[in-house]
Amino acid sequence: TKRLLEPAASPPSKVLNGAEQSYHSLPAARTDEQAMLSSILAKTAINIIDVSAADSQGMEQHEYMDRARQYSTRLAMLSTNLTHWKKLPLLPSLTNQPHQVLASDPVPFADLQQV
Repeated sequence: TKRLLEPAASPPSKVLNGAEQSYHSLPAARTDEQAMLSSILAKTAINIIDVSAADSQGMEQHEYMDRARQYSTRLAMLSTNLTHWKKLPLLPSLTNQPHQVLASDPVPFADLQQV
């Protein structure tokens, strides 16, 4: 397996105003982080299923052609069944002039309560 993150070299010590600045805690933090990342990467590699390789194992060209022919036949049968299926009728139209219905007076509230 190839590592995604290579451990980085520790940065050089710098001298500021005659005092040497140390980065001893930084490499330890990076190694801890690197260990966590490596653990996550290992777990991910274990859990990955390569479906592209699994499907093509053991299938020869004539088997592939047979499957393609079967799928085409099934699709053709289904499509002919769909042409015989009738469309449901549209909702009934109560009026040919909906603008007149919308412009009329609203239904009284007492009538609505009876419904």
